[in-house]
Amino acid sequence: MKRAAMVVLVLGLVQFAPAQQTPATTAAPAQGTTPTPAAKRLPQAKTQPEFAAYQAAMTKANDPAGLEAAANDFATKYPDSELRILLFKEDMAAYRSANNGEKMMEMGRKVLAIDPDSPEALIGVGEILVERTHDTDLDKAQRWAEAEKLLQHALETIDTDIVVPPNTPQDKVDAFKSDLRSSAYSILGTLASNQEKYPDAENYYHKSIDAFPSQPDPVVVLRLALVLDKQGRYGDALKEADRAVELTKQIPSLAETAQHEHDRLVQLTGGIPTSAPASTPPASAPAPAAPKN
Repeated sequence: MKRAAMVVLVLGLVQFAPAQQTPATTAAPAQGTTPTPAAKRLPQAKTQPEFAAYQAAMTKANDPAGLEAAANDFATKYPDSELRILLFKEDMAAYRSANNGEKMMEMGRKVLAIDPDSPEALIGVGEILVERTHDTDLDKAQRWAEAEKLLQHALETIDTDIVVPPNTPQDKVDAFKSDLRSSAYSILGTLASNQEKYPDAENYYHKSIDAFPSQPDPVVVLRLALVLDKQGRYGDALKEADRAVELTKQIPSLAETAQHEHDRLVQLTGGIPTSAPASTPPASAPAPAAPKN
């Protein structure tokens, strides 16, 4: 996913703005840009020492654990600072890059404690709840219910609660929102698939692809093929598997699974992508497991 691009843009424009100054969001749009719709204004430091402390904490951006410690220290020293949320968002992204889901979720919950409407954090926490909850977990129902609530709320706040720097070109804002919306629908699809609600999963995966049609996620396309397969709609599944094979050619971690699913469906349909259900597949040819992100 590409949502980090806007986060970096926001972080790069944080500034020291004493209370008597005009908020940055009132600046006139630059020539050639479209005014962005109502959104939360860019967080600002109230004092120079606060801003300096924020900048010092951000020097740890490439060290998730170091940034976490610095963000916690900053939040203790400046408990009312608007900049706390940016440090925790940055650390959430850093832990995502480090593939540390539990810490990513922990930072996401810290963001939500400050702003319960933050779509990035709602999606991030929901994603980990879905991806890291197993069918054997005793609390799976509670975790799944929380994930669905967070993700549905994210879909409600994407248009109103992202932080948009002033004069951001509207096409960049729209792309960021589309990516967030696509991500939320994708994770809801995976949640429904994990619950064996395959028609719901199909619907969410289609919504995910439709939300950002110019950049279809290969994982989502492959998962759509798999849930169609689970419903016995092998012709429809083959259409999506064909697409998944094409999209994953340069992604070795997904290409093998996509090709396996494609070859299996070709056997079942004779290579004809139709909507008619084919015969039940033999037990020796189960559908591949859904790929992990």
